[in-house]
Amino acid sequence: MSDRDAGPDVLRLQGLRKSYNVGKPTEVEVLHGLDLRLQRHDFAALVGASGSGKSTLLNLVGLLDTPTAGELFLLGEATRDMDDARRTALRGGAIGFVFQFHHLIQAFTALENVLMPLMVATGKPGREHIDRARALLAEVGLQGLEQRKPDQLSGGQQQRVAVARALVTRPALLLADEPTGNLDSHSAAEVFELFRKFNREFGCAVLLVTHDPRLSEQCDRTVALVDGRIASDTAKAGKTEPEKGARVN
Repeated sequence: MSDRDAGPDVLRLQGLRKSYNVGKPTEVEVLHGLDLRLQRHDFAALVGASGSGKSTLLNLVGLLDTPTAGELFLLGEATRDMDDARRTALRGGAIGFVFQFHHLIQAFTALENVLMPLMVATGKPGREHIDRARALLAEVGLQGLEQRKPDQLSGGQQQRVAVARALVTRPALLLADEPTGNLDSHSAAEVFELFRKFNREFGCAVLLVTHDPRLSEQCDRTVALVDGRIASDTAKAGKTEPEKGARVN
């Protein structure tokens, strides 16, 4: 666990807005002034109908796109006006991504796929990095399968490799976009438990985008997006309620 995520807020959105075709007759605003906070150990679901703005918001939070107005703070750093180099470095070190489709490189082994984010960041991985990747594969139940290529693994096993890859940089924030949508119910439950495990043990905040009410109900907090606005932000009984100002009505 890194000292960099010791602060209270991993993610803070402040009046976040996103428009497309800015300055043109077809300009449309998709996100309308969102305020949201995620802290270490938060485990939140982001839900909403198609067209509600979930994908747009996820792209902004993942530093894959920039807001039109407002600010997005990641680990206390304002990101809207960051240059590309700093944005790329922060995204690579602070955020882990897991998608519905694992996007593994077929020519690489499971171990090499897990090492990929570190290879991109540092070049040739050192012994410490390799040991960390092996340990993560063991944590997700794939010890002994490190040299297998994706086509030699089941769908659930491939998604476990993707989870290990997302966590190898020890991110402060894990973004999961429909991560179990392509899995059977047993494999989906196993992947969800992996998120839980690493949320507890590494303290990384988790934001899980899902259409599956069974998954959102298992999260500690549910953020509902409706027409580009946060309609509700509720914590489960026994969990800390989001701070005042963390929702837009």
